[in-house]
Amino acid sequence: MANYVCEIALSEEPLRLPAKAEVEGAGAIVDFWGNVRAQEGSETISGIEYEAHRNMAEHQLRAVAEEAGREFPLQAVVLHHRIGFVRTGESSVFLRVAAAHRGEAFRAAQWIVDELKKRVPIWKKPRP
Repeated sequence: MANYVCEIALSEEPLRLPAKAEVEGAGAIVDFWGNVRAQEGSETISGIEYEAHRNMAEHQLRAVAEEAGREFPLQAVVLHHRIGFVRTGESSVFLRVAAAHRGEAFRAAQWIVDELKKRVPIWKKPRP
């Protein structure tokens, strides 16, 4: 994990694309935006209220990002998650994965999203 960049954040503000897009040595950068859908099951919603145990959620976000750096040959992981009310169409998750090759970046991105849904204590409550 030499020169590995790991950035995590919980934010009550809308997620923004990080200012610096390039990562030195990366042949592939994969960005993933998780957006709130207008449907939750069969119900139409206006958005989702996200709650978190902030300290534990930040700890687990970092653990997932650091574990990804050990499991995959990555140069960087940026992982941001919203808390509070997020309207439909807005992003609740932003993930950037940088690696030497696209296959590694795509596999790592999918693994990270799957793990954060399983492990990070962030709860969601849809609002009509």
